[in-house]
Amino acid sequence: MADESRVPHPRHRWAAAEALGVDEAVLWPESIRKNVKTGPDREILAVYPHRSDCPKSVWRNLIQEARRDLTFAGYTNYFLWLEIPNLGTALRSKAERGCRVRFLVGDPASEVTRRREEQEQVALTVGTRIRVTLDELQKIMDAPGVEARYGDDHIAMSVFIFDDQMLVTPHLAHLVGHDSPMLHLRKQQSDGLFDRFTQHFVQLWNEGRPIAAQ
Repeated sequence: MADESRVPHPRHRWAAAEALGVDEAVLWPESIRKNVKTGPDREILAVYPHRSDCPKSVWRNLIQEARRDLTFAGYTNYFLWLEIPNLGTALRSKAERGCRVRFLVGDPASEVTRRREEQEQVALTVGTRIRVTLDELQKIMDAPGVEARYGDDHIAMSVFIFDDQMLVTPHLAHLVGHDSPMLHLRKQQSDGLFDRFTQHFVQLWNEGRPIAAQ
């Protein structure tokens, strides 16, 4: 068995294992064990230093594959309508097939929104971005299973749920969402990261103010 104190570079391990006709784990079992997640962090599928680093295909696939729950708890959710083509049509189709679709957005007229606008100092204000989402939601609010509520307490963190997978963005200082980091999670245990963030959303949703269809 190979000397565990001197572990070669991965590409050399692969080449040696292939040449000898054995699995890499036979030659360097400890190095393999170290790379297998066994604790709570096994729920973390990917980490992105910036939300904008996440490929758009990830969002599209998560929405496409969801069957039970689509939750969008970003303060504005504005970027979704820009980056995901035909999002409204996709969400309506999901809702009509029994998937629950929920949006938790900030109140464009609230004091929390006003303070955030002062911090960001950008031309496309927080209130304007929320109103874009509200306009888009009104086009699908007649579909069964589509719900929307106002809430202000999630301005520092966005949570997006797709059945048993989740994207979470903790917003840093005065940065806008696409400049903040993001975690991609998959539920693997009870009371893990996935469940903790889900509980966070559920509490805010229960305290939210319903948005009526017009």
